[in-house]
Amino acid sequence: MSCKYIIDAYAWIEYFKATKLGAIAREYIESEYSATPTIVVSEISRKLQKEIALVNETENGRKKRLEFIKATTRILDLDFDIAAEAGKTNQDLKEKANGWGLADSIILCTARSVKGKVVTGDEHFRDLQEVIFIKQ
Repeated sequence: MSCKYIIDAYAWIEYFKATKLGAIAREYIESEYSATPTIVVSEISRKLQKEIALVNETENGRKKRLEFIKATTRILDLDFDIAAEAGKTNQDLKEKANGWGLADSIILCTARSVKGKVVTGDEHFRDLQEVIFIKQ
């Protein structure tokens, strides 16, 4: 299975909220070529836990959304080579993108490893070659 589209947490959140950006993300998420890095699953899980605490989500809803991610996209594990490259990339991009984090580097390096593009609207990724930016 080819992984053209690496779905970032930003795209997933917009998709689940059914926003205009979520409608744009849908075309990539529901493609047979979509994949989600495990770090993104962690980010979504954390976000949904916060929503449970705010009484905007239920534990059952959280589980259903996470299962949907698993059923809809290929899940890409973090391996040694991606982890090592993400450390280097993180140092390089931290100086260029305000607020750039290690999770961003892992997502970007995962996309690079499969020759895919990150689908996101996260400003940290703006202007990177390996990105499909869903936000104007």
